[in-house]
Amino acid sequence: MMKKLVVLVLTILLISMSGAAFAEKLYVGTDTAFVPFEYKGKDGKYTGFDIDLWAEIAKRIGVEYELKPMDFNGLIPGLTTGNLDVALAAIFIKSSREEKIDFSHPYFRAGLKMMVPAGNTDIKTPADLKGKVVAVKLGTATVEYVETLGAKKVVKFPNIDQAYLEVVTGGADAAMHDTPNVLYYIKTAGNGVVKAVGPDVKAAQYGIAFPQGSDLRDKTNVALLQMMEDGAYAKLFRKWFDADPE
Repeated sequence: MMKKLVVLVLTILLISMSGAAFAEKLYVGTDTAFVPFEYKGKDGKYTGFDIDLWAEIAKRIGVEYELKPMDFNGLIPGLTTGNLDVALAAIFIKSSREEKIDFSHPYFRAGLKMMVPAGNTDIKTPADLKGKVVAVKLGTATVEYVETLGAKKVVKFPNIDQAYLEVVTGGADAAMHDTPNVLYYIKTAGNGVVKAVGPDVKAAQYGIAFPQGSDLRDKTNVALLQMMEDGAYAKLFRKWFDADPE
């Protein structure tokens, strides 16, 4: 009887330990193409500011993870259904989103910026988008904002590069998206045929997203604040944006 009891206890412990080890591997959702925050590099691996940021956080909190690249509009459903443990993709912290998910402390401040053909002189402010065709990325905060401006048509794409290309090829009068991405595209792929215009609007903060009630949130917040205090965050910021963080 004693031997059977010992075997039973050991079996339960092994199952428990293997279950705990499995639970430590997280599934981290990220966007498929949002330069310079997350994108596929020439070596086929995902890279970017967000990717580096989470790698450092994961090291500090002692977890293993697997990246799950997907379209942006699949991230929040992935969290609410339990298919993702974390989502990191330049996600604006919004009250409507916090009704469904939890956010970390803010880690990046950004607004929205317009991009138009280089020769355009009609569009200078968001108000000038009234009656125009505007390209945006599906599922983002930009969609809601542009739809309030009286645009003739709001064309929604699953990938922001498709929205930018719509402007380049003349299919849209303007595109609007997060400022860092707009400026990076103009600098690296715009080829002088597009430009940024107008002020940053709807400035807000990015946050790392979790299913509601996740204990990862507090652990992540501690690691994130440590990085801001010990200089690791500033080092990453300079690497990707060639500037010091605010």
